[in-house]
Parts: sequence; structure tokens; C-alpha cells
Amino acid sequence: MTDVTPTTIAERVVEAILAQKLAPGERLGEQKLAENFGVSRTMVREALMQLQARGFVEVQSRRGWYVVEPSAEEARDAFAARRIVEAGILAEAGRPLSKVIRKLREHIADEKRAIAGADAATRAFLLADFHVCLADQMGHRLLVDVLRDLTARTTLAATLFQSKHEAGQSCAEHAAIVAALEAGDTRRARQLMLDHIGNVEEALQVDGEAAPAAGERLRATLSPLALPRASR
Repeated sequence: MTDVTPTTIAERVVEAILAQKLAPGERLGEQKLAENFGVSRTMVREALMQLQARGFVEVQSRRGWYVVEPSAEEARDAFAARRIVEAGILAEAGRPLSKVIRKLREHIADEKRAIAGADAATRAFLLADFHVCLADQMGHRLLVDVLRDLTARTTLAATLFQSKHEAGQSCAEHAAIVAALEAGDTRRARQLMLDHIGNVEEALQVDGEAAPAAGERLRATLSPLALPRASR
């Protein structure tokens, strides 16, 4: 693998979280990561430190690096932050939206194809990436990375607390948001987004058993997703 940097490795890990290929509590072995990416353990350690600073991994004394397991309170904080950011993005939708709508409709079409297919990882990634795509297409470049991290945090919560929110429901809610934007009703689009985020949060089983952490599957887990054209 060429041109691999610590940031490349860190982004691959975040992508795997968004695709629900990495579970909360899963161990990230330095040596296995180094072998997977064909780099030194020093570079891997730098990537893991980046992820630690972003709140995605933690180091346990004498045990190594692990994907974080968010508490119920941390999950609520992440969803609350998403509501603030995404409602703000839609509240400022005053520009011509024809290109935005086209890109978002392409994204939703990709979501539907992934839902109809058997690739659960691509499906999960696209459903999460809709929100990042929306920020990008609306021109909020500085919020893209912020929203990607917030969405990854809520994805960890959904994995840990075994969310009952179905993929088809998420896709339908995304389509309704885009339809409201296309109709020029940004107020409705904003409310639909708030409802959608609330629906995902309410589907978490925070009082139940946490999902068991997966075993080490790093080579398959961190392989690039075969994403369709609409995704970045």
C-alpha cells in the first residue's frame, strides 16, 4: 500500500466505524494494523494517538488500544450536538439548491441500492454519510469533519446499544428531508431532520445489554469500501 500516512490510517478506522465494521470495545493491535497497512508501528501509533484525541480509541495499560464504548450520557451528548449542527445547516439554506438536490438524490438512490443488496457495511456507511454529504453540498466545508466525527460517535452508540432503527426507515426519512428542500420548505426540512435524529436516538436500547465486542477482524474490517459514485 503506497502513500499511507497516519491520517490515512485514522480515516480508514473512522470509515470502518461509520460502516459498523468496527465494534465498540474492539481491540486495535498495533502490529496487526502495521501489517495491514504495510507501515511501521510508529506510524500506526501516531494514527491511534490522532484517534484518541478525537475520542474514538483509548489505550488501556498493558492491554493496548481499543475502540471506545460510549456511555449513555456520551451518546446523548453526541446526538444533541448533531441536532444543533444539522439544524443550523438547514436553517441557513438560502442558496439555489438545484445542484444540492441532485447530489442528495443520487446519494439516496445509492442508499436504496445498498439496502436492496447484501452489503451491510456499505449500507451503514451511506446512511451515516448522508449527513456529511448534506453539510458538504450545502457549502459548510468547515463542518464536514465535525459532522463526520459526530456521526461516527452516534454510530458507535447505535452499535453498542443495538439500535432498532431500520435502514429503510432512515432512507425514507432522508428522502423526506430532501423533498422538503426541493419544495423550498427549509423550515420543514429542518424539523424533519430533528425528528430523524430523534428517531435514531430513541431507537437505542440504553437500558439493555450492550452489544458484544467483535473479535479481531482488522484486515477485512479496514479494507476500503466499494462506494458508489455519489459518495466521497
